[in-house]
Amino acid sequence: MNTGTEHQKSASTEQGDSSATSRWAGHRILHACSLALAVAAIVLFTLPARGSSTHSAHAGTPGMDHGMIAPPSAAMPGMAGMPGMAGMSGMAGMPAMATGEGLAAERDGYRLDSAVTSLPAGRAVTYPFTVTGPDGRPVTDFAEVQTKQMHFYAIRSDLTGYQHLHPTMAPDGTWTAELTALEPGTWRLYASFTPNTGPRKGSEFVLSRIVTVPGQATDAPLPAATDSTTADGYAIAVQGELTAGTPTPLIVTISKDGQPVTDLQPYLDSYAHLSIVHEGDQALAHLHPTNPVHADHGGPTLTLYALLGEPGNWRAYLQFRTAGQLHTAALTLHVA
Repeated sequence: MNTGTEHQKSASTEQGDSSATSRWAGHRILHACSLALAVAAIVLFTLPARGSSTHSAHAGTPGMDHGMIAPPSAAMPGMAGMPGMAGMSGMAGMPAMATGEGLAAERDGYRLDSAVTSLPAGRAVTYPFTVTGPDGRPVTDFAEVQTKQMHFYAIRSDLTGYQHLHPTMAPDGTWTAELTALEPGTWRLYASFTPNTGPRKGSEFVLSRIVTVPGQATDAPLPAATDSTTADGYAIAVQGELTAGTPTPLIVTISKDGQPVTDLQPYLDSYAHLSIVHEGDQALAHLHPTNPVHADHGGPTLTLYALLGEPGNWRAYLQFRTAGQLHTAALTLHVA
């Protein structure tokens, strides 16, 4: 198992646009604040192929993550008090959940814009882009979410080449993402952000665009689903039988040389960052463990909670930090 460069079958490459927001595919991720309160105090994350909704941002709160979108209000009974859950009982008083888009370039008047549609292969390259608001002008005021104003992701159509970046913004609102070398093929680029002003202040968005990288592209099958992988000498084990529509705890254990790892360092206000991409449509979600952060003493066990609304394979990328180095472990998870 490598650290994020394995290949799978080509996923959808259709460019997301504003019309894509008319269909919600029902992908969901549920994340609980503690095992003891997994039912009574959950945070529901959803993974759309298309859709729209808003939420309140939760910068700096472990597990209150970006990249998900609320389902229609009738989809999940027992979730009152959460965005998109009007009229539901049993969960009143819960904090608002993080929401966002995965496959559309525009939602609720906010648009991810770039003149770049093609990038060269084999060398580091910059990708300039802007986020325009409902008034058509570039947005320049963004809230910090998980310590950053912008989270940027790149992944090829076969779910390989994963990159998670934090671009820089010029005063005029132009962002620049510094991408490492890309292999030929079709790539989807995601921008995750929360406006700090305007009509959707505090609402989190994940918008995306497609770029092509010229050259001979070779897609490989998605690696088989597994419950373990390795990265940079670390062994990662995942426990949890995922079933569509059923809340499931995911227990991640990290070890090295047969010994439990207890020196995980904070990364984005948590001890890990998990990105999950659906094989069928490249819907993207990301979340963090619920474990409290106590300096450089994380591990060996991290707890996450998942409710995936669609069966099938999902490519997962787990990022964690030790001794100042960021590690990325990749594995395929199957949802029954």
